[in-house]
Amino acid sequence: MALYYFKAVNQNGEPQEGRLEGQDQQAIVRQLQQRGLIPLSVVQDAGQSHSAGTGWLHRRRTGERQIQALTQDLAALLKAGIPLERALGIMIQVRGQTGDIRLLGQIREGIQRGQGLSVVLAEQGEDFSPFYLNMIRAAEISGNLEQGLAELAVYLERSRQLREKALSALIYPIILVLVSAVSLLIILTYVIPQFQQLFADMGQTMPLSTRIVIGSAEFLRDMGLWLLLALLLALIAGQRLLARPEPRLAWDSFKLRLPLAGELIRRLEVARFSRSLGTLMKGGVPLLNALTIARDTVGNHLLARTLGEAASSLKEGKRLADPLQASGQFPPLAIQMIRVGEETGQLEDMLLKVADRYDREVENAIQRMLTILEPVLIVGLGVLIAGIIISILVAILSINELPI
Repeated sequence: MALYYFKAVNQNGEPQEGRLEGQDQQAIVRQLQQRGLIPLSVVQDAGQSHSAGTGWLHRRRTGERQIQALTQDLAALLKAGIPLERALGIMIQVRGQTGDIRLLGQIREGIQRGQGLSVVLAEQGEDFSPFYLNMIRAAEISGNLEQGLAELAVYLERSRQLREKALSALIYPIILVLVSAVSLLIILTYVIPQFQQLFADMGQTMPLSTRIVIGSAEFLRDMGLWLLLALLLALIAGQRLLARPEPRLAWDSFKLRLPLAGELIRRLEVARFSRSLGTLMKGGVPLLNALTIARDTVGNHLLARTLGEAASSLKEGKRLADPLQASGQFPPLAIQMIRVGEETGQLEDMLLKVADRYDREVENAIQRMLTILEPVLIVGLGVLIAGIIISILVAILSINELPI
């Protein structure tokens, strides 16, 4: 008997974790199902032997893009009327990546043993999120697995597109800042020291700007490594501090109050939450369960706490829009659209419309910010470098004015 660490959710979507003894992962999964839990991951406890290096526990985690491609392909095959097991076999034949073939083979083996797709996917460790697993489980219960997979594929595609657009838009400013930083570093640590001997006899007759530049260069040369070390230690300390609930809540609250960036973060989180909740409800997951799961997709802890309070209000028979409006953390337009969806019985459709609306707003806001940021960076860094060069030139020209 080996000891296994598990993560699962109950019928209300509440997470649970712990350790159980069993012969293998399958035995642990059966124990959890007998308790009415939905397994999310089952891994051998860290204190146990890890000699089975060829097992799925030791393979590399499947990437999000791979999961999306597999979901799209499987949805298309099921929609064409091909049985699940045969569809997996076809996908194994056409896949070229070893990781995909191994993953699909394990899923197919589970289906051949008579297990449900959601159960088999839960055995694959952290490859599939609780959101993904609950969508599959709801689709299985409703008997419309291909539709659930299609909606999942759309959700993954939209989420990935928004994230990649934001990252792509940031590439040029990041490169610009890095190149400018390297240029400044070279100027201050290599070019400026070449002139120090030349200016050594000038003493205090050097212009103030030149003395500042030379002093900065000496400080960077003498203390640069210590500054880098201090920065790394500060980042590590900050990361550990933010792992605690209260500091993280305060930090996330501060981010939402930032000018421009705060509103952008809020819209991004609202779009992510709305799409997650709408997709889950459209897949057949009850509102309360879907809200608990969708809350975990929100990265801002202040907004996540607000959604937790909304879940408590739902248990008391209240509507979703009321606690969201009372919190003051959600945009008025999103709240009104959610309220209309609740009144008309089309909440899932309105949530997806909210997500589409704020996805577009986030895209436009990022584009506008970068349109302003790029020339500001170019001009600001250009002025800084030009100022350093001019301060040196002024000092060189002032040598001729020294008394002989």
